[in-house]
Amino acid sequence: MKLDPFYLIVDSADWIRRLVPLGVKLVQLRIKDQPEDVLRREIAASKIICADHGCQLIVNDYWQLAIDEGCDFVHLGQEDLAEADVGAIRSAGLKLGVSTHDGEELDTALSVDPDYVALGPVYPTILKKMKWAPQGVEKIARWKAQVGDLPLVAIGGLNPERLPGVFENGADVAAVVTDITLNADPEAQTREWIAATETWRNS
Repeated sequence: MKLDPFYLIVDSADWIRRLVPLGVKLVQLRIKDQPEDVLRREIAASKIICADHGCQLIVNDYWQLAIDEGCDFVHLGQEDLAEADVGAIRSAGLKLGVSTHDGEELDTALSVDPDYVALGPVYPTILKKMKWAPQGVEKIARWKAQVGDLPLVAIGGLNPERLPGVFENGADVAAVVTDITLNADPEAQTREWIAATETWRNS
């Protein structure tokens, strides 16, 4: 499958409402520690916005809610993958993305026949504390050699200036969180990301 090279990750439908209309075509809704009713409302609202703008919505973690709300794509970390009913996800017709950080996790991800794998953190990240050191762009090349035609998503510490190295080493998609959500002008930064990934796509 093909994924847009610009992969935005945000934590609310408000962010999706704000940024997706700018031309975002791939977005993950990543919400932590909220009651189920809040999660359902956020997923439902995000789904409507994305449908209106031709954007692929990926729900992080909450695979059962994604099924219940009629979504078509879910992303799971390794811990969530271990507890998820992958059979139920596939029976519901959902596509699946999986996070990886080392070789063992890549093997685990590939064992469930995912629709993409994510590798990170490529660079130091402030999103969350991680036991893994930054992977570096060289590891992207090794990962891509292993996954072949499967889309490879790079994540962690990325900004538009780092995109050439990420893509030249084999990543198909670049995921971003804080470079946009913590930016003084998220809309302008989103447009810069879209332009930068378009330049790569057309090169």
